Amino acid sequence: MAFQQAVFRRDFMKLTAAGVIGVSPSGWLLPRAAYAAEGKVGRPRACIMLHMQGGVSQHHTFTVPESKAENSQIDTAVAGVKFCEYFPKLGARMKDICLIRGMSTGNSVHERARILMHTGYNPNGTVAYPSVGNVAACEVGLLDAELPNFVSVYAGSDGLGSGPLHRSVPAYLGPKFAPVPVNDPAKGIENLKTAIGTNEFDETAKLLAEFEGHAQAARPSAAGSTHLANYKKALQLLHSDKMKAFDLDAEPLRTRDAYGKTQFGKSLLLARRLVEVGVPFIEVTLDGWDDHGGAAKNIKRRAEYLDPTISLLIDDLKIRGLFDSTLIVFMSEFGRTPQLADSGYNQTLGAGHYAKAWTTWMAGCGVRGGTVIGKVDAKGGEVIDHPVNAQDFLATICHALKIDCHKEYMSKEGRPMTFLGTKAEPVKEAF
Repeated sequence: MAFQQAVFRRDFMKLTAAGVIGVSPSGWLLPRAAYAAEGKVGRPRACIMLHMQGGVSQHHTFTVPESKAENSQIDTAVAGVKFCEYFPKLGARMKDICLIRGMSTGNSVHERARILMHTGYNPNGTVAYPSVGNVAACEVGLLDAELPNFVSVYAGSDGLGSGPLHRSVPAYLGPKFAPVPVNDPAKGIENLKTAIGTNEFDETAKLLAEFEGHAQAARPSAAGSTHLANYKKALQLLHSDKMKAFDLDAEPLRTRDAYGKTQFGKSLLLARRLVEVGVPFIEVTLDGWDDHGGAAKNIKRRAEYLDPTISLLIDDLKIRGLFDSTLIVFMSEFGRTPQLADSGYNQTLGAGHYAKAWTTWMAGCGVRGGTVIGKVDAKGGEVIDHPVNAQDFLATICHALKIDCHKEYMSKEGRPMTFLGTKAEPVKEAF
């Protein structure tokens, strides 16, 4: 224990001297640091989901094929595990990462696949399902929390867009578990300033709340319930001192510089700040991954900021004593095609949609680092060992967050619902 404390103090002082660690926005940093050094449990679990919208090519990131690869492989910190040459910093942190190379989901239509990877179900037009973020807001979040229990951050678009930005819906869980959107991490939650004095505004808001509450009680409606929930959430945010967590300018300049000037880097810094003040689920969405025509050049460009900033997030959470209670998930809706032919718009490596064999990864929150789950053939086109479907992937996230993915909820129509089906099971090798 004395050795662990000495190592913690040494690493803490390193980041402090470099300016990467500054004053915690919540005043929790030093107490949490002390808890981490002593090996104590002192906070609920949280998740930062890095959603790469559009379809990440596994062949140019974390599962380079043996046949006809377009880029070199590099060694990682785990013997025998290789990454694409564009990700050396994450490769150096492979001992923290659980790599799932056996993703096999079968749905390669953007919007439908995104719903599947968030909810565990293909959309059917009749029943709406909540996402894992909505469930985490319900099960890990606090009903009386000053800040939202689910924040959805748009990290910009870098490349070819793939349809509307995905926003999760709470479905039968109810509107209070909907995500609060942040369209620009540098601006935080916008439009929360009153045009009149605070006291006058509060009196007006109280009257409006009473009026709408009576109207909803007399004639209940889903739209009215959603409006009331959002209205109460906005009022709570308006008065909360913890809203400072959304102010990136409160971070030391060196910390901001370390995360970089990109919208993605700022989104990761915001996510870390929100975890620090107790927000249980933050989804960071980077659009632009629909790399038809080939992925190599696009991913090389993106990796220049993805590799250092995601690596910094891992280090930052560790030093602040948050890594063991925070799950980082790197995911997309599907992967990209293997080398099916020597030419053709969607037949070459990394060009088309591909959901039969692709890659995600997780880190932190009790996940066993240095682990590789699943294996693909030489072309990267078939899972030949341990396929993982969308439901088992989401069940694994739930297990890390200590959420019962089979818990029964009741819809407003009185129908019993569970987040995932009875066959969904977490991938036990991940822990």
